[in-house]
Amino acid sequence: MVAPLPGVVNAGRVPPPGTVRVLLVRHGETSSNVAGLLDTAPPGADLTERGREAAAGLVGRLAGEPVDALLVSPLARALQTITPLARARALPPTVDDRLREISAGDLEMRGDAEAMRGYLGAVLSWVTGDLDARVTGGESGREACVRFDAALDAAVQAGSRNLVVVTHGAMIRAWCAIRAGVPFGVFAAHPVPNTGIVALEGVPGSWSVTSWVGKGIESLLANDAASGVDPRTITPDIAVAGLHRAARD
Repeated sequence: MVAPLPGVVNAGRVPPPGTVRVLLVRHGETSSNVAGLLDTAPPGADLTERGREAAAGLVGRLAGEPVDALLVSPLARALQTITPLARARALPPTVDDRLREISAGDLEMRGDAEAMRGYLGAVLSWVTGDLDARVTGGESGREACVRFDAALDAAVQAGSRNLVVVTHGAMIRAWCAIRAGVPFGVFAAHPVPNTGIVALEGVPGSWSVTSWVGKGIESLLANDAASGVDPRTITPDIAVAGLHRAARD
């Protein structure tokens, strides 16, 4: 059995008029997650049995959430994750290549420490201000964020106000840090597990995170402070080590 993950911390909240609500859902577990591989190119690995069970569990976890559009990355694991929810809601998902994972470029399908450091080190550079960093053969932070922005913007322009977006772990964390101001300490110390959910509210160009895997940002920071975790002490090396472990979640 897969241990249940929390739903959305602000269930029942009524956003201000005109506000768009977005639930970013990381796909379910794959064999590449288990092996700690940089699997970013299509079609990618299928879900494991554990991953399929967790994908089915999204139906119940999101039962109380309004949803008027489903968006999904074209990678196999994302499509397999969204399928139970799409059937339950009778909503055909929109497949959008702009929601794919951050490209690993020449590091694709490697899982060694050097490759992981290169990939995640580039993402850390984005979050700390260098949006032009990239791995060889990969994309820059600017390119990744612009494409992800465009996918959300298109759905909003089409009239959607309550979106569920099944995408990827590194993309969720980096985009939320860059576009929604998620603190570095949360980005680095709190991975988004398989089928974890990050909730946002806002409009294109102005987003804020209301729930990070079932908890508020301020609550996470307060808990970290109470336990002696100071975000100022999370160096890139420490963050890379934590993100490396997250790839196996």
